[in-house]
Amino acid sequence: MEIIVQKFGGTSVATPEVRELVVKKIQAACENGFSPVVVVSAMGRKGECYATDTFIELARTAYKNIANRELDQILYCGEMISAVIMTGTLQAAGFDAVMLTGGQAGIITDNNFNNARILKVDPTRLLNLLKMGKVPVVCGFQGVSSDDEFTTLGRGGSDTTAAALGAALNAEMIEIYTDVDGIMTADPRIVTNAKILDCISYGEVCQLAHQGAKVIHPRAVEIAMQKNIPLLVKSTFSNAPGTLITNITQEDTEETGVNDRIATGVTFINNIAQIKISLHDLTNNTASFNIFKTMSDNGISIDLINVNPGQIMFTITEDLAEKATIKLQELGCDVQTTLGCAKVSVVGGGINGVPGVMANFVEALALNHIPILQTVDSHTSISVLIEKSFLQSAVTALHEKFNLSC
Repeated sequence: MEIIVQKFGGTSVATPEVRELVVKKIQAACENGFSPVVVVSAMGRKGECYATDTFIELARTAYKNIANRELDQILYCGEMISAVIMTGTLQAAGFDAVMLTGGQAGIITDNNFNNARILKVDPTRLLNLLKMGKVPVVCGFQGVSSDDEFTTLGRGGSDTTAAALGAALNAEMIEIYTDVDGIMTADPRIVTNAKILDCISYGEVCQLAHQGAKVIHPRAVEIAMQKNIPLLVKSTFSNAPGTLITNITQEDTEETGVNDRIATGVTFINNIAQIKISLHDLTNNTASFNIFKTMSDNGISIDLINVNPGQIMFTITEDLAEKATIKLQELGCDVQTTLGCAKVSVVGGGINGVPGVMANFVEALALNHIPILQTVDSHTSISVLIEKSFLQSAVTALHEKFNLSC
């Protein structure tokens, strides 16, 4: 039995007309000899009746700071509604479809409500259903704890559900269906000549996702990578081949003709604040420790960290800027907070060890008179902090400099 996991996002299940397209994708998988397991997200996007954001807003009309456990109880409903409707649609088309919650599909999580981690997946029930010729339709984004509490996996969690099920079932492929034709070299709303990537490595797509690209949840990629299961990101609305995510080695590129590219894509994260802290004692490691511990203790995630003699710099999301500033001032820190920033990154598996990559990056911004506020780099990415007003010109300039439209 060759198993394929097919995950359909919110726009792919939002209307009766679109759900008929989903039926065709599932039918095609069956005709190609696969036994499909279907994973669905909540229907639609923010503002629509059964979208996740709608349920969050509804719960918070009662109490803005409603406990995460209670919030998870209502968030469970979005995917359940979607899975029931999709199951009914498949049954009407002649499929022997069965709806399952995340817990019924064997997904066991910890008790970290709103952002639970999957501890294990018991695929027994799914395998039995597949052996009987049934099509399981599983609620994405959710699981159940060992003490039978409903939990959700955090935003983008339906991707994680699909990958976890694929790994547990030793699936041949995990297909992620969305409303775009694949993973692109940049956001097409900013770069009009951005192109769809035919193939990308697990590592590259993880970096793109971590650096802001809304392509696929990085946890899903990491899970699929553990079992070396190919992921295919494609559109529900077309027959475009999509983007294959897999292990790309040099031998593979020689056989398939895939270019050994330096850069894969340009991405960004908006609405960032920069925090600068002046240290009067240039070598006071205790002060540095207290600063980072205070951020951790208050649930403030930090990024773009630079620690220099006499100064610490890092970034946070703008919505946490006021809280972070107050907590640091309570420590007695000399704090400068700059709002209205954006992080722009070039990602690529070929960046490491190639002379001139940073020079090209800086030159692209300098030629467009874009000041750099802060930089950080790794083996697979280079990131800069800039003023948000320069975002579009920075992304466009870097996309052109690294020849990503070719």
